Amino acid sequence: MEWFKENLSISTSGKGLYPFTGMIAQKVNLWLIHEGMCFLFLPHTSASLLIAENADPSAKLDIETYFERLVGEGQPWMTHTLEGKDDSSSHIRSALTVTDLSIPIEDGHLALGTWQGIYLFEHRSHRQNRRVLLRCMKFE
Repeated sequence: MEWFKENLSISTSGKGLYPFTGMIAQKVNLWLIHEGMCFLFLPHTSASLLIAENADPSAKLDIETYFERLVGEGQPWMTHTLEGKDDSSSHIRSALTVTDLSIPIEDGHLALGTWQGIYLFEHRSHRQNRRVLLRCMKFE
């Protein structure tokens, strides 16, 4: 068993889903992992990770719209607004999703379904630089 690790940097330009499956796949390929596990962790409280459909852009748009309607920013009942009107809503969105993912690696590829992609889900309205901790375990 062998461990590989990298800290990925993803810049965002505001709320939305940012695909980064390719970044991870490149590392798995570079590290020559044929069989193993990929672990992702996002050390932020106002963004999250998501596996979602990556073929039809309307699926991405529907997810973004749903969360905007579910937890819109600047609600009158929100008290946590120290960093702006998106402060409380971004933390609530993050709490409703996840900040870690585990994905098997089989035959040298991430074992994602045909239409699955990995996304950073930014919940802040303004530009952010996010860090994703990538850890892979090689079984061979």
